[in-house]
Amino acid sequence: MDMRKIIIDTDPGQDDAIAIMLALAAPGLDVLGVVSVAGNVSVQHTTTNACKVLELAGRTDIAVHAGCAGPLRRTPVTAAHVHGQTGMDGPTLPDPVMRPRAQHGVDFLIDTIRAHPPGSITVVTLGPMTNLAMALVKAPDIAQRMAGIVSMGGAWAQGGNITPSAEFNVYADPDAADIVLRHAAVPHTLVPLDVTHRFLVTPPRMAQLGALKGRCARAAAEMLGFSGRFDLAKYGWAGAPLHDPCTIGWLLAPTCLRAAG
Repeated sequence: MDMRKIIIDTDPGQDDAIAIMLALAAPGLDVLGVVSVAGNVSVQHTTTNACKVLELAGRTDIAVHAGCAGPLRRTPVTAAHVHGQTGMDGPTLPDPVMRPRAQHGVDFLIDTIRAHPPGSITVVTLGPMTNLAMALVKAPDIAQRMAGIVSMGGAWAQGGNITPSAEFNVYADPDAADIVLRHAAVPHTLVPLDVTHRFLVTPPRMAQLGALKGRCARAAAEMLGFSGRFDLAKYGWAGAPLHDPCTIGWLLAPTCLRAAG
């Protein structure tokens, strides 16, 4: 089987953690590295959380690189009111033994994309697009070398989840999103709230997840039990939406998301 090489740029976040674990478990995906960014919480917390998830999944062979500590020009905002003060509240996970690499996440993106054949790496952004925007500004040549970009971000008919019109990842760094989205040479798939709001973690699905054996399943259930309370109270739906894993879902089965959209 041909392995699709991806770099995950993320701000864990419970749903980010589920997306990372899904990517690690998915046949056909080769995760070359994880880059953290400020978003749901500070970059210090998101970096630690990325290390925790990789240790939880037994994949300490995958490097974590800390990225940008704030948006390009705007005042930082967080979503700690949804995700908790650590950004990944819910399970009690040990402090990670693994540490992020010394290389900055932006430089890791540039060097890794340049080191691989053109058209071989897809960048998956699960948080604000700050790191990727910085990489494209610093090294415009990488736009021609990427296979594509898949981003959880934006909203249309659903409206926003941080303001009436804005989705959080774009709202947190709109200047970065503008830079990335203007690179027409790069195929870019945007997975907005209009899609992710159709993927709900309903009580029967939570029960199925909770019944699974293994530490990853147990931690995932505890994460979603924590973060889901906010959206259940906010929307009053049958379940809480699961945003970031939809990007990995699109990579694995794009026709399912087209049908859902």
